[in-house]
Amino acid sequence: MKKKAIIIMIIIVLIILLIPIPRGLNDGGTVEYTALLYKVSKVHRYKLTEDAERTFEDGTIIEILGIEIFNNVR
Repeated sequence: MKKKAIIIMIIIVLIILLIPIPRGLNDGGTVEYTALLYKVSKVHRYKLTEDAERTFEDGTIIEILGIEIFNNVR
């Protein structure tokens, strides 16, 4: 019985660490999915160029434990 309780507690902790919470940013449409262990950002934001022209930066950023492992924002 004690072993079952430990396994159930481990599963509950893993679920809490891995379920993302979506959050929208006011920079043109970026959405961040944040969990305690990782963060995935789907980037779509305004970028002003030298001639005051609006362009967009698009891409994905993935961080695990605060370390950026993937970034293809252009």
